[in-house]
Amino acid sequence: MVFSSTPKSVAIIGAGLSGLSLALMLHSQSIPCEIYEARDRSYNQGGAIMLSPNALRILDALGVYERILPQGYSFEALTFKDSAGETKGQYYFGDEQRYGYKALRVYRHLILDEMSKMVKHANIPVHYNADFASVLAEADEVTFRFANGSIKSAALLIGADGIHSMVRQYISPTTIPKYGGYLGLTSAIETAKLRLPEGVDFQLPVAIAGKPGSLVIAPQDPDAKEALIGTQIAYPEQDRAGWEALRADPSGMLRLLRKDMKDWPDVVQSALENAMEEKVNTWPFYTVPRLENWASPGRRVIVLGDAAHAIPPTTGQGVNQAFEDIYTLGLLLPKLSTEITLGLALDFWQELRQERVDKILDLTQKMNNRRLPAAEQEKLATDAIWGESGDPREELRWLYQPDFDGTVSTWISKQNGTRGDI
Repeated sequence: MVFSSTPKSVAIIGAGLSGLSLALMLHSQSIPCEIYEARDRSYNQGGAIMLSPNALRILDALGVYERILPQGYSFEALTFKDSAGETKGQYYFGDEQRYGYKALRVYRHLILDEMSKMVKHANIPVHYNADFASVLAEADEVTFRFANGSIKSAALLIGADGIHSMVRQYISPTTIPKYGGYLGLTSAIETAKLRLPEGVDFQLPVAIAGKPGSLVIAPQDPDAKEALIGTQIAYPEQDRAGWEALRADPSGMLRLLRKDMKDWPDVVQSALENAMEEKVNTWPFYTVPRLENWASPGRRVIVLGDAAHAIPPTTGQGVNQAFEDIYTLGLLLPKLSTEITLGLALDFWQELRQERVDKILDLTQKMNNRRLPAAEQEKLATDAIWGESGDPREELRWLYQPDFDGTVSTWISKQNGTRGDI
């Protein structure tokens, strides 16, 4: 059946940042939705995240930005320093003058709290402990089942359920996330306990090189009293039980973080010495192999965010790209018609999004290589490592200042001048 009108109901699988923001976007377009989350409402979704101008512009449109801005740390650039403290470059995560926004580092749970309040105020139902199991059928609606045996239906089912997405298994059952061979390790410190070298400008956030690689120190509260510290190490892949066991062992994770501590510059050693065991965290660097389709053949089941294109965290673009998915899809769904069918809109949406995701994955790999130990960098071609070739802020304008409204509006206008066949 051709889907050629605004959906009357949308089921969202996942109540993380992607699921909640999708609900807010759909609500802003007067599209009814419900959210289903496998975990309990009390689940703690981890530490701080980095939001760049491309995402903050979207959150601003949704009314979220003004609520989270006072709760995070605003900054523009990450400075790269060598072991002697000499500045080797900068990477701009934001620029208020050029892009309209600084970057914002803020705890994930604070954003979730604010989004949850907004979702509740909008009377959008959220069902916790609702463990999605499978899609049963696609016809005039999607019928789907939960682990407890209950069955629901909706005009559309959208999976915002992360890298190990159950919804993606229905669309692409053979797609398995690919491990990149590296493990991210983070903790937090009181910035006052850093032994900053005298006579050296050490503005935060900073990435400091040492023999083991590169360690980032980045404030994550409004007063910069607390900072993230993080690095990446080569680590063998584990099965699910192995990863869970590692996460359940904070003292073990802290030992990994402090491995080869004597090979780091003194300022990094002071950070590692004062790392808080209760805030240590880890995540393996997984990506999702390129999906041929982000939607099912029947077009009523869709994935987005990490479920469609997990991105390693080096450039801070993982959740930022999920917000872009949500915003662009939200612009298209209310415009469905006999000229712009759902299938036609989804083809355009995936092509638009995949092009940007591919560029960001390339940028992320170059940034990952920038953080490798010097001995590993020497094995790589020069153009495989990120480095400024001009004004770094202009080099990133494509990333931070996309015109999604204009792009979508232009495409819609073109389609309304022709007749779609899908």
